[in-house]
Amino acid sequence: MEAVNQVNTLHQVAEITLGYHPKVKSSQRPKVGCSRQVYEVLYSFWDKDTLELAEHFQVMLLSRANRVLGICTISKGGTAGTVVDAKLVFATALKGAAQSIILAHNHPSGNLMPSEQDRRLTANLVKIGKALDLPVLDHVIVTVDGYYSFADEGEL
Repeated sequence: MEAVNQVNTLHQVAEITLGYHPKVKSSQRPKVGCSRQVYEVLYSFWDKDTLELAEHFQVMLLSRANRVLGICTISKGGTAGTVVDAKLVFATALKGAAQSIILAHNHPSGNLMPSEQDRRLTANLVKIGKALDLPVLDHVIVTVDGYYSFADEGEL
């Protein structure tokens, strides 16, 4: 009897489906061509109540024409850091049909300079992006007073 029950449970699995249903027309999506434009889009999206309170990590999904498909919060942390799961970053990008991505996080302290951990994370995500043919175009640190672009500083 147990063998019959095992056979029945082997056929009960979740179906995986893929789909993409954008709610904004391509022509209405913001187009970003430089780090300043990326910062402006990110800053307008960011929850101002938490920008100087807790670190958040976001990923901006881009079309082939660098139009913003969307921005997704990957993690929310504390005053000094947040944990970023690379699998979530790229699962989000793949599910959103992104052609490239821009990474972003805030520094609640207002310090624009990246930490060594920021640099290691960026290098790791860039490497994974290359393997998936899903390039990381930039990593932007966002503060109230401005931003730091890894791409502008030649750190990608």
